[in-house]
Amino acid sequence: MNGQLTAADVLAVCGSFGDGPPQGGSCDAVLASTPVEELLGRGGHSWKVVGPQGEHLGYIHLEGLARALLSWAKEMEQELSVIINSTDNGIIAIGRDCRIVLFNAAAARITGVPVDHAMGADVREVIPGTRLPEVLESGQSEIGQKLILGGSTVVSNRTPVYKDGQRVGAVAVFQDVTGLQKVLSELGDARNLADTLDAILEHAYEGVVVVDENGIITMFNRAYEEFLGVKREQVIGRHVSECIENTRMHIVVQTGVPEIGERQRIKNQEMVVSRIPIKKNGRIVGAVGKVLFRDLEELKAMAERLNVAEKRAQYYERELRRLAGASKYTFADMLGHSEAMSRLKILASRVARGISTVLIRGESGTGKELLAHAIHSASPRAEGPFVRVNCAAIPRDLLESELFGHEKGAFTGATSTRAGKFELANGGTIFLDEIGDMPLEMQAKVLRVLQEREFQRVGGQGMVAVDIRVLAATNKDLERMVGEGKFREDLYYRLNVVTLTIPPLREHPEDVPDLVRHFMTEVCDELRIPVKRVSFEAMGILQRYHWPGNVRQLHNVIEFLANTVYEAAIMPHHLPLTVRIHGGPAQTAPDGMLSALVEDIEREAIRSALRATRGNKRQAARRLGIGRSTLYTKMDKYGIA
Repeated sequence: MNGQLTAADVLAVCGSFGDGPPQGGSCDAVLASTPVEELLGRGGHSWKVVGPQGEHLGYIHLEGLARALLSWAKEMEQELSVIINSTDNGIIAIGRDCRIVLFNAAAARITGVPVDHAMGADVREVIPGTRLPEVLESGQSEIGQKLILGGSTVVSNRTPVYKDGQRVGAVAVFQDVTGLQKVLSELGDARNLADTLDAILEHAYEGVVVVDENGIITMFNRAYEEFLGVKREQVIGRHVSECIENTRMHIVVQTGVPEIGERQRIKNQEMVVSRIPIKKNGRIVGAVGKVLFRDLEELKAMAERLNVAEKRAQYYERELRRLAGASKYTFADMLGHSEAMSRLKILASRVARGISTVLIRGESGTGKELLAHAIHSASPRAEGPFVRVNCAAIPRDLLESELFGHEKGAFTGATSTRAGKFELANGGTIFLDEIGDMPLEMQAKVLRVLQEREFQRVGGQGMVAVDIRVLAATNKDLERMVGEGKFREDLYYRLNVVTLTIPPLREHPEDVPDLVRHFMTEVCDELRIPVKRVSFEAMGILQRYHWPGNVRQLHNVIEFLANTVYEAAIMPHHLPLTVRIHGGPAQTAPDGMLSALVEDIEREAIRSALRATRGNKRQAARRLGIGRSTLYTKMDKYGIA
């Protein structure tokens, strides 16, 4: 993602025509070149996007805009993370509070400190003696500093990081030179030196050059060739000062003093190099030079981009949370006109106008979350946030922080203060889904919030007051759980102020046709195919089936049919076998029922094989494990063209 994001970029993510215009209303028209920041500043919930000539290109809605922005930010953050963790150089970055915000894989390898232990910790605790805090304080870079980390000798460059003219952190980039020093100190003779350095030269990413006691180049690796744009045959045997700008290799040979992490300008580019004398029997016989970093500005820019990406991700996450306040569904989205569903919707619409806690009960797949959305949409809090918490999906050790938030430094990794779900729902509604799966120790803390409407963040001292309405849902037998000591009795009575029970689909089969037609239209529109008709016979089977997975299972079956049936009408033999068997008329099994079932299975298997092979009968027969002549015979029998 390069340059400024525009409305056209958002459309590219949302789809060529967005989600369509808002129901019953108009929206502002914006050019495709309009920056995203300008859209956010305009206000409103939807925009019509037009081209330079006024041609209609599509619609953008707030939810799609926020998701696109968050997706782009995460994509940028992931790309930068891959780059940083691919380098052989250790990289450590800290924020204003000296806590580590970046600790790449190479840093973990060199220091021996795992990444998850380092992130969020004070850098002085992880790297004793580090001077990163001093660089952060002074704003002065420290280049080519030598130190010991985890038993390894490294050369480190430390640089302050600025954003909008303000110093926001510091970054250290370091490289392990232990191996190189050890190789040089243990070489016994010139032949071993040549053999070892040859291997290092050919596999090194950085430029490496070796000179003899007279400053004549004896080795020159491929990386240096590519950087200088010369062939090693052109430089070997020549004096190093003739081939490399601003070199001091011949001076190191004369003085015998190593130069670690020194700056050198080559081809108008600032880089950091090391020059180490080679000694044999106490006498200097040459020197080896190595380019540690080719471009300091690129490293600084990388750290700056990472900082910007992190800030953008935090901003888009806040925006997405803000936009999530809009509830998705209303009572109009609750399909069904049966007596049971009509009574439920009337009662729920009355309850929605109040402030009482509501417990929604029903089997899995009946639509408990949809009902919670509808209650919020019809309540006086409809303009406030609607925050959903799946109590069964959040790990036990993260649930408290997720619900109540945490203060900065409350635990390892808590690098900033974070609001929890109850705080995010302030002024609106919080929906505690799968409340029966909440751990007992957390139930007491939730009970306090329901009673007092206040709580403490993890690691916090003061109380946070909230104005919320609580909706909860479960498919568990809470009364039995209370009796078994698995659910707090006081929390049960606090939740069970108003109870709404959604009937299972098998108890109102007269609503199945409406649901089938709605789901078929919805799925076919998504697939951009003509809406399929469900035959009278197939609809009868669907109504007689007991639907253990309720409305969710019915939706899945309709989606399966829309994807797999090529004909314009859904017939009984198209339905899944389980639905056909259990949805058939209740009667004594007739003679030949087993044979009929076998024929149905054979017919469906042949159709499936032909679809998978795009009509290739040879391949279809091979997939079915039968001969081609047998396949033709059965196709004639079942009328398969």
